Amino acid sequence: MKLFNTVLITVCASLITFSCQNKKEPSDKLEKLNLLKTQLKEIENEITTIETELQMSGELEVLAVNEIKVTALKVEEEIFQHKTDLRAGVASRSNVLLTSELMGRIATINVSEGQRVAGGELLITLNAQVLKDNIAEVKTQLDLAQIIFEKQTNLWEQNIGTEIQYLQVKSNAESLERRLKTMQSQLNMSRIYAPFEGVIDQVIAKVGEFSQPGMPLLRLVNPASMYLQAAASEVFLGKFEVGDSVQITFPIQNKQLYSIVTAVGQVIDGQNRTFQLEVQLPKVDFFVKPNQVVVLQLVDYENTHALTVPSKLIQTDNRGTFIYVIEGESGKRIAKKAHIETGISFKNKTEIVSGLARGQWVADKGYRELSEDVVVELINKN
Repeated sequence: MKLFNTVLITVCASLITFSCQNKKEPSDKLEKLNLLKTQLKEIENEITTIETELQMSGELEVLAVNEIKVTALKVEEEIFQHKTDLRAGVASRSNVLLTSELMGRIATINVSEGQRVAGGELLITLNAQVLKDNIAEVKTQLDLAQIIFEKQTNLWEQNIGTEIQYLQVKSNAESLERRLKTMQSQLNMSRIYAPFEGVIDQVIAKVGEFSQPGMPLLRLVNPASMYLQAAASEVFLGKFEVGDSVQITFPIQNKQLYSIVTAVGQVIDGQNRTFQLEVQLPKVDFFVKPNQVVVLQLVDYENTHALTVPSKLIQTDNRGTFIYVIEGESGKRIAKKAHIETGISFKNKTEIVSGLARGQWVADKGYRELSEDVVVELINKN
């Protein structure tokens, strides 16, 4: 340090002597200012040269006040995932509107909203008295036709009567049988049965109303057959597979569950350019209703050997994107710009595609104060 001060004094003294020996003093103040600036620059350059030589020889140490304190992160391979959120809805394979197949006045409604029913249970009956009377009439005609057919058969076997008589009697009996079956089927249509076990969600019809074919009478839902359905944009083609893990968020209940993808649609909707995803609804301990909105979070990108850095450390200059890396050993460490190519970012982390190697140290806290080749002091390494 004493040697450095001696050199500095010598240089200043030489400059003063040179200035005094210059007999042609500039009269113009501007020229004088320019001359002094030139002399100052020469002095600074000479000081820098001497200081560098002394540092390299070990006679002068770098002043600690010039070091910028930073922390560093070691770059290691890790599993990097990008996830996307999809809006989905609760659907049910057993959510049906039961309708009438016949015209008729509603005679009885045997259930109420919220009632649980078994498969095959009678729910609604239409007034079918006219049809019942017609069935009774046809039965009487059929009984007579069968008696005549039996007698005509006996006569035919004894070679009595013509073949035409026998065939007419037989045809009449068979025609009445088919007519009776048709009318009995129509009578069954006047009774609305539960097609599966479930809960009566809505009773639309009222006793005394006149029912038309196709008219909705009530809604039957089976909660056990519910699932989740989402429409995914075509940009996600090939991103999801059956068996992929899914995080399900129920915003209303503020609950999160996990499930799997059970089906991936193979056709893109021409209207909205989406394909369907189905997700199994896991067992829940809270109420879930059809058409309820949920949010699905799925992994649409994964790299099992990714190099990542905190996104906040990435900066830009005229050459592109860069981060500061720390080079050097325990003696002298400096900050260097590493220009990089970035990939996907997710949750404050960015994938580095190129420009960074495993094992390098990246400046973390204090990175904003760094510049190229600045000397740094590591507080700690993470």
